[in-house]
Amino acid sequence: MRDRRLPPLQAGHHVHLLQGWEELFPALIEAIARSAREVRIETYIFAADSAGEQMVEVLAQAARRGVAVHLVMDGVGTPVLPPAWALRLDAAGVQWRIFQPLGRLGLLIPSRWRRLHRKLCVVDGRVAFCGGINVLGDWYDPNHGVLAAPRLDFAVRVTGPLVREVHEVMVQFWWRLQAGRKAREADWATAWRMLEQERRQLDALHLTPPPATRPAGLRAALLLRDNLRYRTRIEKAYRKAIAEAHEEIVIANAYFLPGRKLRRALVLAAQRGVRVRLLLQGRYEYFMQFHAVRPVYAPLLQAGVEIHEYSPSFLHAKVAVIDGRWATVGSSNLDPLSLLLAREANVVIEDAVFAQQLRTRLVRAIDHEGRRIDPQAYAHRPWQQRLLDRLAFGALRLALFLIGRRY
Repeated sequence: MRDRRLPPLQAGHHVHLLQGWEELFPALIEAIARSAREVRIETYIFAADSAGEQMVEVLAQAARRGVAVHLVMDGVGTPVLPPAWALRLDAAGVQWRIFQPLGRLGLLIPSRWRRLHRKLCVVDGRVAFCGGINVLGDWYDPNHGVLAAPRLDFAVRVTGPLVREVHEVMVQFWWRLQAGRKAREADWATAWRMLEQERRQLDALHLTPPPATRPAGLRAALLLRDNLRYRTRIEKAYRKAIAEAHEEIVIANAYFLPGRKLRRALVLAAQRGVRVRLLLQGRYEYFMQFHAVRPVYAPLLQAGVEIHEYSPSFLHAKVAVIDGRWATVGSSNLDPLSLLLAREANVVIEDAVFAQQLRTRLVRAIDHEGRRIDPQAYAHRPWQQRLLDRLAFGALRLALFLIGRRY
């Protein structure tokens, strides 16, 4: 069943903006060090670098003192864990899984394009983390090695009502992942027991009194995307906020290939006088990522949208600020993989102070680290580049057509 409405924003939240692993990791350590019962983490990449080493030790320490630790990683972002790390986690009692390992045919099977791309953590049901930051150091890339400058990315630390939502979502996903694995092995009795365990744990969460809220706290909401109930929530939230913008839209998005409706919303906003600034990926990471996005620049530039490409390092942010009050931080790119196929999670915050904090960092990156795309230079780029752009864009559209997705 498709979701029809966006969830209402609830008051009573404290939300702290975190930039990069260097700010996220100390906040995670503090929360996990205080954990008494449970730590749950979902991530796309759990890198075999110093960040991964640090996280393995933190999770193992928590498990050794009796905390229930659950870790889920994606099978594309994290095909395997280093054997020594797997042994350490197992010895400490950490429960860890890899979501949809690719197997021999890899991504040739279309169902395996549905990845776990969200980055979530919940500790004792009292504090949650959500954003775009993987377990990956700011100065390292798995495909490109040591970086010349830190990756630009964001996350948030949240306390308040939506923490329970994050907790429930992660509990449900963990048990359904176990049940699905047993079902594939035709062990139906164990699969059913896993689903019963999910129901019992969710019932227990519902009976637990919610933490005290702060009436004057920030208004916020959790937005999910999956392939069953919440297929369009994140995109709808973007489109609604863009349609209601009066003054300014600032979006930083690493993999930007919006569909027709989202592109039209940005064009209409620019045409009615809203200043629209996009901070996009300026570094060559993958052929499709670099070339397929460029054909969508044309209508945006013609409407007056400012496009800036981030050049010091890789951009990995998935954030936005609109009219200095509405903001979102999360894992969802504005491309077909995120908006049509992957499991994603964003937090929407409605607060002028928080929005200004995020806006300040984005505008600084645009003004000092971005390269603005000149419409004339874009229109007259070499024919070889235009050909590659069109080929990449066409290949992506064909792939979506073959799996029955409209975008």
